[in-house]
Amino acid sequence: MAEPTPPIERVAVIMPTYQERQNLEAIAGRLRAAVPHADLLVVDDNSPDGTGDLADKLAETDTHIQVLHRTVKAGLGPAYTAGFRWALDRGYDAVVEMDADGSHQPEQLPQLLAALDGADAVIGSRWIPGGRLLNWPKSREILSRGANVYTRLMLGLDIRDATGGYRAYRTSALRAISLDTVESAGYCFQIDLTLRLVRAGLRVVEVPITFVERERGASKMSRAIIGEAFLRVAQWGVASRLKYRGAPGRQRPGALHPGRGALRRSCAAGGRGGHRFPPGCRAVPG
Repeated sequence: MAEPTPPIERVAVIMPTYQERQNLEAIAGRLRAAVPHADLLVVDDNSPDGTGDLADKLAETDTHIQVLHRTVKAGLGPAYTAGFRWALDRGYDAVVEMDADGSHQPEQLPQLLAALDGADAVIGSRWIPGGRLLNWPKSREILSRGANVYTRLMLGLDIRDATGGYRAYRTSALRAISLDTVESAGYCFQIDLTLRLVRAGLRVVEVPITFVERERGASKMSRAIIGEAFLRVAQWGVASRLKYRGAPGRQRPGALHPGRGALRRSCAAGGRGGHRFPPGCRAVPG
């Protein structure tokens, strides 16, 4: 039996922002109500609409809110990486990724944190039983489903929502995956970290969430972001196949080793140390 995981006490929620003034105050309030002990770090990329200024005002009245100002819009990946480093330097036990537009419901965060009891990382999944979409355009749903199928085929990952951005990590897991070498800027940052977690032999769990389309502001999705993800996943997949081709007995990173159980196991079967995951989640053996 594997050793039980340490308890989670200090939690930092990292929330990148760019042009989210219309949404920030409401989502921050919901988060503080849902998980009062968690700290919120707003990572603002010099938003022209004054999102950073609003974040500063919220921080003045709430010691659980902090702000990290960045001088340029450098992308989602660099913003999260900066937030992760901030949390690692301050001794947090867990770090959460959460969008500022309301698509990730703070009220579901307790489920993600509970699933860390026996896991190294938790992905809020739209594409496992129990996952739902509200008001999302069909075109975006097709894009997301297609991207996840493409990722599974290219990388051999047994994860249904590798592109999902509502996540919780143990900081010990982030220390194990060489954040300094992460170069992904757009949404493929999520795939990048998922692949690193699996290759490091860490335990990843998916729990169902309800994903809600934003009501205010514009999506940051673009052709450049889609193109980056397509090319990087192709590069990672080809590199993996070349590395492991012709090596007897070696499996591609992300493939399940014999003896670790069925490829798709219910979280209810238990995590490390006999922990049981919340209903509806699924474990991905590391």
